[in-house]
Amino acid sequence: MNNVMDTLRARGFVKQTVYEEELYKLLGSESVTFYTGFDPTADSLHIGHFLQLIAMKHMQDAGHRPIILIGGGTALIGDPTGKTDMRKMMTRETIDYHIECFKKQMSKFISFEGKNGAIIVNNADWLTNLNYLEFIRDIGVHFSVNEMLRAKCFETRLERGLSFLEFNYMLMQGYDFLELYKKYGCMLELGGDDQWSNILAGANLIRVKERKPAYAMTFTLLTTSEGKKMGKTEKGAVWLDESKTSPYEFYQYWRNIADADVEKCLKLLTFLPLEEIDGLVKFNDERINKAKEVLAYELTKLVHGEEKAAAAQAQARAAFGGGGDLPEKDVKVENTTIIPVLVAAGICASNGEARRLIQQGGVSLNDDKVTDIDTPVSDGDVIHKGKKVHVKINLK
Repeated sequence: MNNVMDTLRARGFVKQTVYEEELYKLLGSESVTFYTGFDPTADSLHIGHFLQLIAMKHMQDAGHRPIILIGGGTALIGDPTGKTDMRKMMTRETIDYHIECFKKQMSKFISFEGKNGAIIVNNADWLTNLNYLEFIRDIGVHFSVNEMLRAKCFETRLERGLSFLEFNYMLMQGYDFLELYKKYGCMLELGGDDQWSNILAGANLIRVKERKPAYAMTFTLLTTSEGKKMGKTEKGAVWLDESKTSPYEFYQYWRNIADADVEKCLKLLTFLPLEEIDGLVKFNDERINKAKEVLAYELTKLVHGEEKAAAAQAQARAAFGGGGDLPEKDVKVENTTIIPVLVAAGICASNGEARRLIQQGGVSLNDDKVTDIDTPVSDGDVIHKGKKVHVKINLK
């Protein structure tokens, strides 16, 4: 069995671990059951989840067994990590619907068949029926309030006010790990590095309460070279659901990332061999665009399939003069000047936004910069909004 920790380290995943030497030996000698948690707060996964899915696939491919824990119970409370305000609580019906959406998307990356096939569990199954007095007596006794208050996950919320409801989150997540250990022999929890305090709490709980080994590993967060979270655009999150983020928009997001972020993203988010990645990113000039194109294609193929990835690539190349098919928009307006067409095509949200964009030099028609708000648009013209949006207009 290959030791997956070598793979994860080489590709830049591993941020923190506990009992690292023990864990390394374990991962290299037997199949380990591990889990990663996902909050069902939307009806689609986004780029922030994608890195976790790729890490889970590396683990599964190396022979280890994934448990996908859906936080249907903890979502009723809300994770305070990194939040400035208390999260709006959802109904069970909404959470159940989101779980079904997650299952469909995860099946593209994680196998649910075979000896180490993944399983999906919902922590609502054990959290919603807890006896509070027994829980506080049996679980709460092992948590130090002083240590919890020093935890990084509470840092931001403490400045604005942390409710007791949210303060329970660490105990709940630690209890999840304990339950999964008892039910499935789960020995390892994986997650983003912003979850380190919560993940470590679960491993410690098992070691104290069960006197058995348990381990924690966190991964680097998907951030830009400037330290900002990746996966955000002017429209919001970059989703894996194509009804929220189209394959073309998804492709373009990765095609347009900063040069400094290409190597990291290729290593973390694709399965290309490291030697091939080194060859793609060895140039610090315009040749890095080839690496960006490979990154965009590989990620779009993973999420949306080869056919849609090829179509998105062709559209992008056409937009930048490389041939292929541009995305098209059917537009029906009485006034076919640039501002009404921009709004009708969904390129701008309002006449005011369209006017400001033109005044700022952000709109081109075919190959010409638009300076006149009364510029006419003809059938078949291509509108360019900045460097990323390029749409062929079909007037109806």
